[in-house]
Amino acid sequence: MQNQENGMGKGLLIGLLTGAAVGSIIALLFAPKSGKEFREDIKNKSQDFIEDADEYISKAKDKANQLINEGKKKSEKLVAETKEKVDTLLDEAERILSEAKGKAGSAAQVGKEKIEKESERLKSAIKAGMDAYKTEKEA
Repeated sequence: MQNQENGMGKGLLIGLLTGAAVGSIIALLFAPKSGKEFREDIKNKSQDFIEDADEYISKAKDKANQLINEGKKKSEKLVAETKEKVDTLLDEAERILSEAKGKAGSAAQVGKEKIEKESERLKSAIKAGMDAYKTEKEA
């Protein structure tokens, strides 16, 4: 929307300057003046036109610089916000990883304890079975 407004304003100003120049030239051509006066009028009008064009170019440069500065500020702000969000996400990821490691370590310890208990039970059962077998064999 902003670009359309700038384009319309630019077109309007160029049209205005062109219209003023053409109108001035036509007025000079139809005015009953001597050659010297006519050349002087053309010189004055061309100077006015050049001054108007210079003023327009100066304003356009100022506006362009202003837009560039605004763009830089917005991009710097966007980069800062993005960095902050990335840092937050990385901190959260580290926290989740740390918790996962802690839970995995706890789960591994619990699993190890269960395996040791089952191993002891299995050893006891095997020993009891062997003792029963020896008792049966002796009897």
